[in-house]
Amino acid sequence: MTQTDDKRLAAEAALAEIADGMAVGLGTGSTAAFAIAAIGRRRSSDWPNATFYATSRRTLLMARDAGVTIARFDRIAMLDLAIDGVDEVDSELRAIKGAGGAMLREKIVGEAARRMVVIADGSKRVAALGKAPVPVETLPFARAFVAEAVARLGAEPVLRVAGNGRAYRTEQGNLVLDCHFRTIADPPALSAALSAIPGALGHGLFVDQVNTAYIACEGVVTRLARDEMRS
Repeated sequence: MTQTDDKRLAAEAALAEIADGMAVGLGTGSTAAFAIAAIGRRRSSDWPNATFYATSRRTLLMARDAGVTIARFDRIAMLDLAIDGVDEVDSELRAIKGAGGAMLREKIVGEAARRMVVIADGSKRVAALGKAPVPVETLPFARAFVAEAVARLGAEPVLRVAGNGRAYRTEQGNLVLDCHFRTIADPPALSAALSAIPGALGHGLFVDQVNTAYIACEGVVTRLARDEMRS
């Protein structure tokens, strides 16, 4: 059983959260890709009246290849469900996302959804957030200002570079600062501090958006639900 197998198992298990007629947001990344492929195989039989929305052009193209029609998110204010991958998730379902560069749209879709479900292989489950950098989508005009502000919060901000050696640009045309924190002692406080920086347009800390996680480790899928933790 490989990490890839675990990603696929987690993604396919999470599809149990979809009901016919739902409006469903689809995330970006390698694990979300398995969910999209499985939706393509099952949509006509299991959810013929569901509507799907993409968080990136990459997701849009992948969905079309899988036979999944994507609707326009700018025409809807609320979703029933969002399904997405994570870079890290802790036992309280706080997460870091954004390695794929779509964290701003993923945050919007997660906030718009009545329930957000994340999927991951076991390597993404951590005792405490902070191994992965926190990506911050940054207005190019404010690059140096945001970098300095993030540094004052205890991070080492690194400008993300694309494969061509140039600065990576999001689909909104913005830059990404990958912010490396030694520890994240208080994720809610850090999330609020990052959100308060002028020129920081969005960040990859998901503190209270995630309701449920499906995590597969060596072929075994574990479901973690926020409501069940509180009961």
